[in-house]
Amino acid sequence: MDKTDERLIAALRHDARASLSDLAILLNLSRATVRARIERMKQRGDVLGFTVVMKQDTLRDPVRGLMMIGIEGRGTERIIRQLQGLAEVRAVHSTNGRWDVIVELGTETLELLDAALAKIRRFDGVSTSETSLLLATRKAV
Repeated sequence: MDKTDERLIAALRHDARASLSDLAILLNLSRATVRARIERMKQRGDVLGFTVVMKQDTLRDPVRGLMMIGIEGRGTERIIRQLQGLAEVRAVHSTNGRWDVIVELGTETLELLDAALAKIRRFDGVSTSETSLLLATRKAV
């Protein structure tokens, strides 16, 4: 992807329903160029699809957090499977560095988040963790 593709992606993230004409004007390109670039990104697999974000989706989890987890031994895959089974877990990411897994959590209350954290900390093989509450989302994909 070049800088023009990145600008096109940014415009689509802002408004995925923008017309080709509006995108062309915004990016100072022709409609045909915008269409061709979108198609090329879809064919390469850079763009997998388009989605709608509804207000109720953003209100679903008033309490959100990121839990970084350190795992001892070779239990990572087992722990990931356990995490995927929890209703409070929104996403599980493998990573490198200090933490083995980062988990996105969402609940209705702090008490429910605390209970989910306690449950995860009791998983066999979880050696350490650190959790940060998400206070505000400045930009979402």
